[in-house]
Amino acid sequence: MSLLKIKDLSPDDRPREKMMAKGAAALTDAELIAILLRSGTRSETVVEVAQQVLALSGNNLQELGKIDRTRLQKIKGIGATKAVTLLAALELGRRRAAADAAPRAEIRTAEDAVRLMSPLLADLPHEEMWLLLLNRANRVMERIKISQGGIHSTPADTRIILKHALEKLASGIILVHNHPSGAAQPSAEDLRLTKQVQQAAALLDIQFHDHIIIAGKNFYSFTNKR
Repeated sequence: MSLLKIKDLSPDDRPREKMMAKGAAALTDAELIAILLRSGTRSETVVEVAQQVLALSGNNLQELGKIDRTRLQKIKGIGATKAVTLLAALELGRRRAAADAAPRAEIRTAEDAVRLMSPLLADLPHEEMWLLLLNRANRVMERIKISQGGIHSTPADTRIILKHALEKLASGIILVHNHPSGAAQPSAEDLRLTKQVQQAAALLDIQFHDHIIIAGKNFYSFTNKR
């Protein structure tokens, strides 16, 4: 018995045909994933396999973005090629959301910085530390990834952070990193780094605006203490 492919479904149940006739917005999340997978297994349709993919994340697309290739391949019918295809699509979605946030955005509040950086950080399965360089008008000159770490921490060197600010003649800086756990409260290392960078920036006449921790839909601002 061969694998169940999209063409084996009834015409009304074929995601590709439905998308061409009604547009992408008419498809469910499972149907969109099914288009990427292309085929199911000997006993399950491609849509049913896609529903298992969604079940891994509790039917939450943000959580789906945190799932790695190994977990995807535990689903029957998903090999390395299909898993990589799904991860590539999720990464494109993340990059599109990040591109929509204008890099020359004006940052006046912690919420402004969160809106700019959440598309890059909110659903990552690991920690990353980013630096926002601001000009005198509080507009973002550049976003720079400082480091990438594991689930619980990411290294950050104060010298490297200030080196970027000096090279770009930035007037101000904001540190932003994520907590994949969903808990936004700062760790002892977060507190140490914040104090260290703030003191070093002051010596160089660079304004340290904030250090923000993004944890899913929540965030913590060292400036606003929330």
